[in-house]
Amino acid sequence: MQRILMVGKPNCGKSLLFNQLTGLRQKVANYPGITVEVTRGQCDQYELVDLPGTYSLNGLTSDETIAVDEIKRSVQEESTSMVLVVLDATRLAQSLVMGLQVQRLAFENNKPVMFALNFIDEVKRVGETIDTDGLSAALGSPVLPLSARSLDGLHEFKQALLSMAGEPQQPDLAHSTPNDKAAERSQQLAKDFGIQHDIVLRNQNTIDSFMLNNWTGGLIFIAVMFVLFQSIFTLATPLMDGVESFIETLAGGVSAVTAEGVVHDFLHDAIFGGFGSFLVFVPQIMVLTLIIGLLEDSGYLARAALMCHRPLSFFGLSGRSFIPYLSGHACAIPAIMAARTIESPHKRLITMLTIPLMSCSARLPVYALLVAVLVPADGTFLGIFNLQGAAFFGLYFFGIFMALVVSQILNRFLPRDLESTDMPFILELPTYRLPHWKPLFQRVIKSGVQFIKRAGPIIFMVSVGIWVLGYFPLNSTLQTSWLGQLGHIIEPVFAPMGLDWRYGVAILMSFLAREVFVGALGTLFGMDGADEDVAGLAERVQADGLAPEAGIGLMLFYVVALQCVATVAMLKGESGSAKLSWGLYVAYGVLAYVIAVIANQTLGGFF
Repeated sequence: MQRILMVGKPNCGKSLLFNQLTGLRQKVANYPGITVEVTRGQCDQYELVDLPGTYSLNGLTSDETIAVDEIKRSVQEESTSMVLVVLDATRLAQSLVMGLQVQRLAFENNKPVMFALNFIDEVKRVGETIDTDGLSAALGSPVLPLSARSLDGLHEFKQALLSMAGEPQQPDLAHSTPNDKAAERSQQLAKDFGIQHDIVLRNQNTIDSFMLNNWTGGLIFIAVMFVLFQSIFTLATPLMDGVESFIETLAGGVSAVTAEGVVHDFLHDAIFGGFGSFLVFVPQIMVLTLIIGLLEDSGYLARAALMCHRPLSFFGLSGRSFIPYLSGHACAIPAIMAARTIESPHKRLITMLTIPLMSCSARLPVYALLVAVLVPADGTFLGIFNLQGAAFFGLYFFGIFMALVVSQILNRFLPRDLESTDMPFILELPTYRLPHWKPLFQRVIKSGVQFIKRAGPIIFMVSVGIWVLGYFPLNSTLQTSWLGQLGHIIEPVFAPMGLDWRYGVAILMSFLAREVFVGALGTLFGMDGADEDVAGLAERVQADGLAPEAGIGLMLFYVVALQCVATVAMLKGESGSAKLSWGLYVAYGVLAYVIAVIANQTLGGFF
């Protein structure tokens, strides 16, 4: 099958145009480096290939070098019929640098080139026009205006594209521009045939004068982050409750048709109880993806990354580390995936390794239980703030503090062979735009599917393993099961933390998911449904006499410990190293244990 290659700089709308031509699901975002994979789709009788976006054929970062190598290799293949270069009509000069270089490369390999002038609707909105006929004559290749968002001119463009691919003309190398002259000629072409750049930037700069202002920008940033966090919980909660109800209903139906015994208990406890509790968090992943997608596509997250770059760079991070860190407060899984946007492999690795220190939503049940046990509900901090709320803030702040400290340590000691040079922070501020809803919702669905595919198999295996240890030998209770026996064996390990074997077993079981700690502890305290009655379990734990210093140590343990098999699986998938992901699990476990022991041993005199 003959192919049509699509190339262009980041933020030119190439991936959205690919979606419109093929109907495939492909992420569209306002971040350089997000589209790092080659994507293929069917466009009539041709295969359309969406190649990674890059600003020029002179790759600076390792990602750009990979993208450039892929472009050069693909253009040389005999199966390639033509090359489609996507230009941003509002930023013609910047787009043409890459376009002219690709045109030269294509002509050298006897491949014709067509230019798609995208975002023509924005040009019309400001009352301007672009001389596409003159630009076509100057380039020696056809230039067709269109808008992949509004579909303006898309039908005519597709017909012209297929016609040119079916009857490719011999390109004239004399019309191409040498690479060393591409930047100069792109400026001249934009001046002769494009629009005045300051017209398009006028509205953007007016908005940025507020968004990036030292005072108003900071307040807007805080407000946006507050709305984001609130939305993650308020929008996701009904969906999570719905998934949980569906799983409970399905479990009840299956239990009704299976006889009492091992199979019945396996399906109810291991499959629906263990693996089902993992599926409950899928809506939260999807809601987080939706909200961040809205901010990405609108262009705001690029501004937020810019504002956060200076403070984060002190700890060896990049401004782009802000988005993964932010996402990590909901769930580490999409946060680790979001680290793909970081241009530096060194900073990307540091970000991925420290994301687990962000207090994700799975820690909330654990925090809620232990804060209810240790902190009086009617207590106040400074006579104004609720003491339990202050305790929650302190736990979140401690996680952020630990992430920054560990980041600085890793920045100093990680080998620098990940890249020969550490590139400066360069970020193109995209135009403020309304999101395109279809690909955004496709992205949301894709995030949920990817979450299940990547983490699901390991969650299932661990669920089965924990169930076997907790169920056998037959007719035993959890206390006398293999898991309970293991708890008594490891009790000396948790004794320095001030905890007995029950807490040790609950900690072991929470490796499946941190929130399992509450249900497991409730079972060990002889209380069913503890995860739905945290207050009742808190009263039992208080009556049992959990020492305050041990409780504080346990809370700090859960802030630092990587008690999440799904996160380990995701780290392995993104880093490609099982040794690294499991090594991080051990390292954070040891660090959390040391912090908990120190807290228990040193705080005893204060209570």
